[in-house]
Amino acid sequence: MTLRFINARLVDPEAGETREGELWVEDGRIAAPGDPQAETVDCRGACLAPGIVDWGVKVSEPGERHKESFRTAGRAAARGGVTTMVTRPDTDPPIDTPEVLEFVHRRAQADARVRVVPMAALTKGREGREMTEIGLLRDAGAVAFSDCDRVVADTRVFARALTYARSLGALVVAHPQDPGLSRGAAASASAFASLRGLPAVSPMAERMALDRDMALIEMTGASYHADQVTCARALPALSRAKRNGLDVTAGIGIHHLTLNDYDVGDYRTFFKLKPPLRPEDDRRALVEAVASGLVDVICSMHTPQDEESKRLPFEEAASGAVGLETLLPAALRLYHAGDLSLAALWRAMSLNPARRLGLPVGRLAVGAPADLVLFDPDAPFVLDRFALASKSKNTPFDGARMQGRVLGTWVGGARVATD
Repeated sequence: MTLRFINARLVDPEAGETREGELWVEDGRIAAPGDPQAETVDCRGACLAPGIVDWGVKVSEPGERHKESFRTAGRAAARGGVTTMVTRPDTDPPIDTPEVLEFVHRRAQADARVRVVPMAALTKGREGREMTEIGLLRDAGAVAFSDCDRVVADTRVFARALTYARSLGALVVAHPQDPGLSRGAAASASAFASLRGLPAVSPMAERMALDRDMALIEMTGASYHADQVTCARALPALSRAKRNGLDVTAGIGIHHLTLNDYDVGDYRTFFKLKPPLRPEDDRRALVEAVASGLVDVICSMHTPQDEESKRLPFEEAASGAVGLETLLPAALRLYHAGDLSLAALWRAMSLNPARRLGLPVGRLAVGAPADLVLFDPDAPFVLDRFALASKSKNTPFDGARMQGRVLGTWVGGARVATD
């Protein structure tokens, strides 16, 4: 099928611009202008951008399908303009063998409406003691290796894993938090946390972990991605590593870019995240880091939790929030505030993660896969969490006034979602 998108505001992160124009799609790929009889999609002045590549999505298969399945996650992704989900291995059991990875592939292909590329665990059982078979897992389709929020505390084990990953050209994704300092923490260390009586962790826990990791990357030469850098104090280490030519990138979840520790309010557990929400000064510093390109990736860190695990005292409640459907409108808060342009947002949400993972998506160039999202950045709405497609409804944006509605999503030229 040949499609012709007309009257569109094209958001081109590769060119770094937003321009008026039209876009042609043929055989599932972006094409040069062609058949005038092609099916026409009138965008009516809405924005047409590459589909979002959401790095760090938890789909709770296997083990916790009651929280999220590939079917519900795929539907939520399509409705949120996410055309590629890069899934995490922190399932039950973890994705640490080719057999479990094959199960994930089958479920994703059968049920998800969007592309799914999985990460695999770095150590067996995510226990930080013994490496997984990185080579076999990579051959089976793993795009990166991570123990997620279970930090490999044994420096010697982590160094060996980095060395082995480098020999295979594999990317290691780490969670920069010192496990000793951050154990049991429910908030960032601040006057607010003290007033609320919450166990807190200093931002130094992030800086210390990142300093250690950067030293190991310098020693091993491995490729490294920090899944979430959320504190201003961690940015100098990241900047030094990049200036020194280390193969290092970093990401941040959208909740840490648009919320701060005061949003916890009266112990609202939907705002309990890992790492915890930071003070406003940290949030502003990270927005500037994204704008400058120091922080490369914005993601949802989609972490579904059921009602029973959230409706507990704040200290005991599970961490995490869903974000597949709210990533786009939440990110547009930064656009409407004048902090980031649309091209800069899509550079961080689509182009950069695709490039880092070696995926062909995230661009509007001729020949690229026609993974596209059509959206109205100004359309206002009030979010109702019970209208979300995700099985779990743990969003901190429940009842929030937001702007930015997805009008359509295409994967390989096929429409998978409408307004």
